[in-house]
Amino acid sequence: MSALDTQHCIPRRPHAWAAWLALSQLAVAIVWWRLGWPWGLPALLLSHALFLVPVFLPRATFYGPVLARLPTAERAAWLTIDDGPSDDTPAILDVLERHGARATFFLVGARAQARPHLVAEILRRGHGIGNHSHTHPQSRFWALGPRAMGREIAHAQQALAQIAGAPPRWFRSVVGMTNPFVSASLRRHGLVRVAWCARGYDAVDADPGKVLRRIGRGLRPGAIVLLHEGAPHGRSVEIVEATLRLLQREGYATVAPP
Repeated sequence: MSALDTQHCIPRRPHAWAAWLALSQLAVAIVWWRLGWPWGLPALLLSHALFLVPVFLPRATFYGPVLARLPTAERAAWLTIDDGPSDDTPAILDVLERHGARATFFLVGARAQARPHLVAEILRRGHGIGNHSHTHPQSRFWALGPRAMGREIAHAQQALAQIAGAPPRWFRSVVGMTNPFVSASLRRHGLVRVAWCARGYDAVDADPGKVLRRIGRGLRPGAIVLLHEGAPHGRSVEIVEATLRLLQREGYATVAPP
């Protein structure tokens, strides 16, 4: 696969949404003034939904560009593993080595600081790392304000750069949620937001068969596959290995962009 030019995925206009917000509320005010509340109230609710719904859609580009699939026609997949480093990391690295596979680990900054040797081992074995926030605030990431969001991304970037010797290039939002304040920090740090097109909900589902069926439905050339490590059910290593076997059966090579 040729080198990927993902520069276009770094946000160029991180505040463009603000102009759309102002225009939409002006339109609502005009509708309410001319047609009254029976039309104005639905217009107001619809305008708010247009800005709220993209927050919860991992591949939505309303608040900034996102890479959800590699631009290739080859049967290649980008394996991405979230939420580490964890107790599972060494075993997952062994599994990847047995299968001759490459992956990118999207790491939580605070967890990386606690286990820098695992970050170093990921890199030593030829895999990539990405920024997955500093504290992984799963229940409230979507609602973080500009300062809190900036700290989550910046602190993780700093922690990972200190351990790895170079800053990550990739960012994955927590639970895939992306609010209006993510893109400004991504632009500041030169980060590309990465989503996925194949996922198995392996962070919550301990049944490898169900996980693989979901991943299989999303497989296509250039697929970005989402997996996790350290899941509470304790079967993350098994699921990673089962996914690698699935990719091999389907004739997919694993690639990890630089």
